[in-house]
Amino acid sequence: MSDTITTPNTHYFRIAAVAGVVSGLVVLVNAAKRAGVIPTSALTQLLAPTAQILALLLVTGLFVAYGRRAGTLGLVGFLLNFVALAALVGVEFTINLVFAELPADTVTDLRAGPLGTALLVASVLFLVGTLVFCASLARLRTLPLPALALYAVGSVPVALRTAVPEAVLDAALAVLAIGIVWLAAWLWQNSRRASA
Repeated sequence: MSDTITTPNTHYFRIAAVAGVVSGLVVLVNAAKRAGVIPTSALTQLLAPTAQILALLLVTGLFVAYGRRAGTLGLVGFLLNFVALAALVGVEFTINLVFAELPADTVTDLRAGPLGTALLVASVLFLVGTLVFCASLARLRTLPLPALALYAVGSVPVALRTAVPEAVLDAALAVLAIGIVWLAAWLWQNSRRASA
């Protein structure tokens, strides 16, 4: 009987799951755009930062449902990952809506100043936060380990985007997207159990 009851928490976890699926799909669009599979347009540029915005909901849903059981490591991982994703919203807006409209020399000059430092800090936070968050969830042995591994592995080249070849970054975005969608689908399927 309890499996058929839908609580407000169940609705929240399902909203977080849907947000995660859409986030993963936006990451795939970003990868396709970068690889030249689809053209860059005003719509794809505007769409790019929504991946991180929606990922905030998924990460919060995963933490509330399961991550709290991971103790201090889970809390630290969640906070780092959440702050990093929030910072990456600004990074994506800057890259897609500002840098795209500026000459390459101007972008280089901007990256050499405080903006470059901010971009680096956001990337390092994303890398550390994602790895710690995934490690804390993996310790619970509740979430699918392959999905967590894809999310963690895909995040590494994304965080190091200025130091990896384009093909590696494109592949990493696809791997990251698969991990995000898998975790989101899993959260949807387990939303009633999580809310209990």
